[in-house]
Amino acid sequence: MKIKVRVSNAEDTKYADIICQKIQESAKIRGTGIAKKDPEYIKSKMVDGFAVIAFFNKNLAGFSYIDVFQNKEFIVNSGLIVFPEFRKNGLAKIIKLEIFNLSRKKFPNSKIFSITTNNTVIKINTDLGFKPVSFSKITKSEEFWKGCKSCANFDILIRNKKKMCLCTGLLYNPRKISSFTNKSKNCLYIGDKILLAYSGGLDTSFCLKYLIQKEYEVHTVIINTGGFNKEELKVIEDRALSIGAMSHKTIDAIEEYYQNCIKYLIFGNILKNNTYPLSVGSERIFQAIKIAEYASNVKAKAIAHGSTGAGNDQVRFDTAFKIICPDKITLTPIRDMKMSRIEEIKYLKDSGIFMVWDEFEYSINKGIWGTSIGGKETLTSHNDFPEKAYPTRLKKNTSENLELEFEKGELVSVNKEKGNAVKNIIKIGKIASEFAIGRDVHIGDTILGIKGRVAFEASAAIIIIKAHHLLEKHILTKWQLYCKEQLANWYGMLLHEAQYLDPVMRDIEKFLISTQKRLTGTVNIILYPYRFHLVGIKSKFDLMSSSNAAHYGEMNNTWTAEDVKGFTEIFSNQMRIYHNLNNEE
Repeated sequence: MKIKVRVSNAEDTKYADIICQKIQESAKIRGTGIAKKDPEYIKSKMVDGFAVIAFFNKNLAGFSYIDVFQNKEFIVNSGLIVFPEFRKNGLAKIIKLEIFNLSRKKFPNSKIFSITTNNTVIKINTDLGFKPVSFSKITKSEEFWKGCKSCANFDILIRNKKKMCLCTGLLYNPRKISSFTNKSKNCLYIGDKILLAYSGGLDTSFCLKYLIQKEYEVHTVIINTGGFNKEELKVIEDRALSIGAMSHKTIDAIEEYYQNCIKYLIFGNILKNNTYPLSVGSERIFQAIKIAEYASNVKAKAIAHGSTGAGNDQVRFDTAFKIICPDKITLTPIRDMKMSRIEEIKYLKDSGIFMVWDEFEYSINKGIWGTSIGGKETLTSHNDFPEKAYPTRLKKNTSENLELEFEKGELVSVNKEKGNAVKNIIKIGKIASEFAIGRDVHIGDTILGIKGRVAFEASAAIIIIKAHHLLEKHILTKWQLYCKEQLANWYGMLLHEAQYLDPVMRDIEKFLISTQKRLTGTVNIILYPYRFHLVGIKSKFDLMSSSNAAHYGEMNNTWTAEDVKGFTEIFSNQMRIYHNLNNEE
């Protein structure tokens, strides 16, 4: 089966008579619709490129054309016909979409209307953004209404003084919003569907209200990568709907986030600048991927997010959207208008939106792999970050033992209690956060080339990475450790720099997996207020435990003193040659 729908041309005029005949036959069978079309008029539409024509396996199968009224204020897609033998193949929808797109291209500022009794056509038009309207909202051109004379129900139209008939009136109003689309090949119109990445915070709440007031149809979505419990997610949903979102969707991506990212951050012992466990930077790409997929599912015209113009997240979101759903327009109201937090709060207050404004003193991004916190202190290089700004508080002033068990690099139990990795990470976070462990301030280079400072709290991530690294130091060879460190550093850098979808990341992941084959054992830890101590490990693969190997700094049973002398003679040979040749220096 091969369907082809294209813009018509002069060579198609040979089909005009058969098209008019099929339109008349179809109207007669339905008992309604404009029955009579002039072949010469249809030919003129073909020659002018104001029509589309459809073929099914190279056979003529359908047609539609554009009419213009009231000095281009209104246009109508007329004469839609699918020949009976080719129906039930989705042709009507394809033809309707093509003539709609052609109308938008040729007359971007014109209102497009339709009147029909066909439920299928009504559904297609509605999906394209048409709204039901009374006849008074469409063209008043007498020329258009004269065309209805050949309809069997024309007398009903006349008796009702053209206010109503058996047909349903549908209107697409293309009032363009240019502030977001002046650099785009596509344009957004009043009523277009927008999907907003919504976290419930100040920035995304501002975006939601702003886009609604611009008369878009806004739907919200949140991707839960471990930062919210059910109650918090319900509060976010209620807030989105109360502000005016048409719908709200929560998508759970915690397990996917672990399997596709966190696992490799652990395998690589990745800490950005030896400090930060990439808490937010790592999860953003997965949020962006899920948002892009959902946007395609709900047929959104655009995706909006609340990034500013100075951070990393804007690049991560934009990059993912361009790769996964390049047909979608990306909207960033705060970035485009350079809005400050004070201006956002004032806008929401003036719009009648009530929120607990004090909670926005600090910007908090929470996920399973840690929480980042930004505030006035992180805008400088010298101010300390206050205790009150961290999400958790010190609750325990004693010490506590913690045992972690790994199998092939993955965390399989906490304190001898088995569980999957996600549950184990959450469990460690709950235990360690009571000691206020995992706090620090990270200073790093942003994707945009400026220095950034952010506070974070990531007790589970820091403890797991350090414990895993200790286990590796006992089990892996010297060169495995060396090569792992180089590639893991690149993995973390590329992930931070929004390069997750580059295939080199999959290549590095395969290397990291191969290094974990023997990474099985337990690590014992002692937790204290604000810190922890790695006690030691137990593993059947511990390279220190071999009975035949020497013990560092002690006597050995593997080689003799003469062996070492010979080894040293050869090992130092090249350096000795170099220095002997350069004695004059």
